[in-house]
Amino acid sequence: MPDSPNPLQPPPPTTPLPEPQPLALPPRAARLRVYIGAAPGVGKTYTMLEHAHQLKASGTDIVIGFIEAHGRRDTLALIHDLEIIPLRQIHYRSVTLEEMDLDAILARRPHTVLIDELPHTNVPGSRNRKRYEDVLELLDAGINVQTAVNVQHVETLNDAVARSARTTIRETIPDSFLRRADELVNVDVSIDELRTRLREGKIYKADRVDQALANFFRKGNLTMLRELALRTTAEQVSVAASEYRRAQGLEQAPVPEKVMVCLSHRPGTERLVRTGARIAGRLATNWYAVYVEGARGHKPDSDPAGVLRLEEYRRLAKSLGAQVITLEDKHVGDALIAFAKRESISHVVFGQAARSRLDLLLRGSVINDFLNEMRDTTVQVVPMNKPRRNAER
Repeated sequence: MPDSPNPLQPPPPTTPLPEPQPLALPPRAARLRVYIGAAPGVGKTYTMLEHAHQLKASGTDIVIGFIEAHGRRDTLALIHDLEIIPLRQIHYRSVTLEEMDLDAILARRPHTVLIDELPHTNVPGSRNRKRYEDVLELLDAGINVQTAVNVQHVETLNDAVARSARTTIRETIPDSFLRRADELVNVDVSIDELRTRLREGKIYKADRVDQALANFFRKGNLTMLRELALRTTAEQVSVAASEYRRAQGLEQAPVPEKVMVCLSHRPGTERLVRTGARIAGRLATNWYAVYVEGARGHKPDSDPAGVLRLEEYRRLAKSLGAQVITLEDKHVGDALIAFAKRESISHVVFGQAARSRLDLLLRGSVINDFLNEMRDTTVQVVPMNKPRRNAER
């Protein structure tokens, strides 16, 4: 029989329990605020800096990653009291250029960073091609970003601006970037006030004022740009509110609509891509950029320029949030109809190039075939005009 334990002896040692470990918290979701305006000079950067001083006064660790004051005294006066991350010096083609120092910002790790000139293209050899991609990297690292952009730099508005402003804006940001924003702030002034600022030299130097007043700063063009800025802001706010209500179960989710853009290697197809992205943005839905290989008239292999254009259209579509699809079929119409049925496509964007009656009789019309088969689908036809040469930046 085993001995009974002696109550006077201490109990044998036991393995100590591990110390409780604190729960690992998920990384803080960084917030993006975008100041959007109708044109240069409305006060986006100035307003952003004013708000930055308010945040600093409340104890927020806020720094300047990049600000372009354009020599404006009022803007320069707001910069001095804020910490500035020095720019990076880059030697490119025998010239020394300055770029925002992404790595220095990541190392400094502030609570919030101000970044101006959002559509800027970085010097070749930089880690990211565009500045908005730098911003996305900072957000992924948990750093809040406040930035500014003019509405004409939004990719899907490019064609509308080109028609009204008689110029082409080459540096753009995808609409998906605006959808990432937690806050979209529309900085607006009256057209007369904006033109007065221009005449007073607060926007451009004196030698550019008359030309600007006669072109981009025409009253008609500024009116259109203000409407675009207001509409873009309202659409983003509406989408965000709808998504919140849906997530909270406050409204019944509608049957999702889907958009399909029919790609071609022909010049002018970028207009189709932007139109499709614009429709998908308004519907807050998925969209597809579809190209049919193997069909007559859809073989750019013998046309090197066509191959390059097609790749550029695919890249543009992907940057604007499309799922890029390539189909194999000798008959364009049959392939597009089959895909539209399979994916329950509700909106389709076609390009329409000028064709002779004989060509229509011999080869038929993909658009007509599609309309005959898909009667419940909304079809938008975009004229395929070649882009103008010698466009201004």
